[in-house]
Amino acid sequence: MERHVVVVVQPPCGGGRRVCVDGHDAGRARRPADVAELLRRAGVDPERMTDAATVEWRGGGPQSWR
Repeated sequence: MERHVVVVVQPPCGGGRRVCVDGHDAGRARRPADVAELLRRAGVDPERMTDAATVEWRGGGPQSWR
């Protein structure tokens, strides 16, 4: 059974977005590919990046970076 992971992508700030996985800072992303890599490193399937049950995009979706 797959565990439920909570991913929060914070609003754009300073040219990037802070990504938190299960309440822990996973790093800063500057584009969607960076978010996918941070998810992969945290053991989350990057294909789930647009799954609202897994990833909460604050301040705009994956297209918002400013």
